This record gives sequence, C-alpha cells and structure tokens, in this order.
Amino acid sequence: MPGEKTEKATPKRKQDERKKGNIFKSQDLITAVSLLVTFYSLQALGPFVMQTLQNLIKTYFGKAAVQTTLSATDVRIVLLDSIKAVGVTALPLLLIAGLVAIVVTMAQTRMLVTGEAIKFKMSHLNPIQGLKKMFSMRGVVELVKASAKITVLLYLVYNKAKEYLPRFAKLMDMTVPEGLSMFGEFIMSVVATAGAIFMLLSAADYAYQWWEYEKNLRMSKQEIKEEYKNTEGDPQIKGKIKERQRKQAMSRMMQSVPQADVVVRNPTHFAVAIGYNPDNNRAPVVLAKGADLIAMRIVQIAEENKITTLENKPLARGLYDTVEVGREIPEQFYQPVAEVLAFVYSLKEKELK
Repeated sequence: MPGEKTEKATPKRKQDERKKGNIFKSQDLITAVSLLVTFYSLQALGPFVMQTLQNLIKTYFGKAAVQTTLSATDVRIVLLDSIKAVGVTALPLLLIAGLVAIVVTMAQTRMLVTGEAIKFKMSHLNPIQGLKKMFSMRGVVELVKASAKITVLLYLVYNKAKEYLPRFAKLMDMTVPEGLSMFGEFIMSVVATAGAIFMLLSAADYAYQWWEYEKNLRMSKQEIKEEYKNTEGDPQIKGKIKERQRKQAMSRMMQSVPQADVVVRNPTHFAVAIGYNPDNNRAPVVLAKGADLIAMRIVQIAEENKITTLENKPLARGLYDTVEVGREIPEQFYQPVAEVLAFVYSLKEKELK
C-alpha cells in the first residue's frame, strides 16, 4: 500500500520527535536501579541510622524518667530534635534515590531536557484515548510486566521466609539489635535476588521500548519524499532559483565586458574577456567567458564598446576551461596573455597618434 509505514525513521524525523520530548526510555530500569542502590545505601548507612535513633530514644526516655511536665519550649525542642534526626537519617537516602533516578534517566535520554512532554493537551483528557491505551499492545505488555514482577516478588519472599522461619522462631530470645540485624539480613537477601531478576526484566523492557519507539516512528515512502522536499527544497523550485541565479550572474558578467581590455575568441565557439588593472590585481583577470551563444553575445558587447577582439584558439579554450570568472589567470598563461595585451596596447597607442 502507498501509505504503509514500512521505512525506518530518518535522522531528521528522530531529531524532530526528540525536540518534542518523544523518546524511548525504560521506567522499569530506572525503578530497579533506584531500588537496588537505595537498599544497599540503607545497608551501608544502617549503623549510623540506628545509632542516631538510639541516641534520640535514650535521651528522651532518660528525660521521661525525671521530667514530669512539658513546657512549650520543651515541646519545641523535642520537635526540632525529631526533625533533625529524621533529616540526618532519611534525607541522605532520599537524595541518593533521587540522584540515581536522574542519572539513569539522563543516561537513557542523552541529557534531554524539554517541557513539551508536560504541556497541557486536551487529548490527555479524552476517555476514549485512555481506553485505547489500556487495551493496546502497550497496555497488555505493562500488565504482563506488573504481574510478572509481583509473582516473582511473592515467590522470593515466600521462599526466603521458609528459609528464615527457624531463625524467626528465636526472635524472642534475641536482643532488639540482633532481631533487627536478622530482619535486615532477610530483607537484603530478598532484595539481592529480586534485584538481579528485575534488572533482567528491565533489560528486556528497554529492548521492547526501543523496538516500539522505532516501530511508531516508521515512515511511508511518501513521507520520506515530502521530508526531502521540505529539507532540500522542491526540485522544481530549486531549479527555478538556480535559473534565476544563473541569469543574474550572467547579467553581472555581461556588464563587466565593457571594462575588458581584450576579448580572446575561438572564433565563434568560445570567448573570454580579459582586463588588467595593475593597481588592483597582480595579474590579468577573466571578466567574462562563454561558449556558443554566450560567446557571440560577449563579442557583440565588446564590438559595441569598441573593445579589441582577437582570435586565438588555444588561449581562448585554455582560459575558458581553466579560469573562473572574476579570477586572476594562472602563471601558465602569463606569457601568451602578456603578448595579447601588449599587442592591444600598441594598437591603442597608434590610434591615439
């Protein structure tokens, strides 16, 4: 079918979609990495967190044993101490989790920052569109992923609980730190296994997100043609512009012919107008050149302006093939051009006499 989207997206299409914020990334990968780093950070900061909370509890249990009343100042102090304790224990973990999420997101999006994705759009409020998303292929994949993660997590918790069940029975004989240590060990055991599985699921999700992104950006052959026209310009318009530019250049070139000292021709196929101004140029300059009808026009303008015209087939063809209009002649033509100019100048001297 003509409009079937079978072609890969062009770099321009991808760049345009990127500017709109339409990129692919795996949210599962962000979540998995953030949870793993957060739990291992909690394990590393655990002793500090426990010590901070223990000191706070000891302080206020000690005060409770000797202090029977609380003033407004005491309440304010308790509140500030509690906020400080929560801040020094929870804030580092929150910062780590936030930083990891930002780094993983930026790594996937290649540092893209855009406000297009959060702009208000009426289509977001369309219930029909919402239902379509729910029952789309993407919705089915998301449902399968969520079910798989819940199933894996429940299975791991169940297996680990069975493994730790004999040790849980001894909790009554343990001190609070020992009980918390064992419970933390159980949690980290589940996290390590679940994290490894979730990372594999995240890798699969990343591959799926890339595949879906590429699929959604596919273009039809007609769209690629239209993009090429918009980027490079319509060939017909480009042709008209080039033709206009050629005519303008031709007009400017013909206006330079009256300034020439001599026109060298071959005899009707090629014509080259040469001018030399020692004050402005180191060597003679090709002011105009052309073949066939253009050559005849150059000769005609030269004759109308009483510019000397000489026939020199090798020189005319050599200058036509080698030198661009407005450029000085190369060294290989110095001798023959000098002879031509010397002849022209001698003719002018005779005319003056």
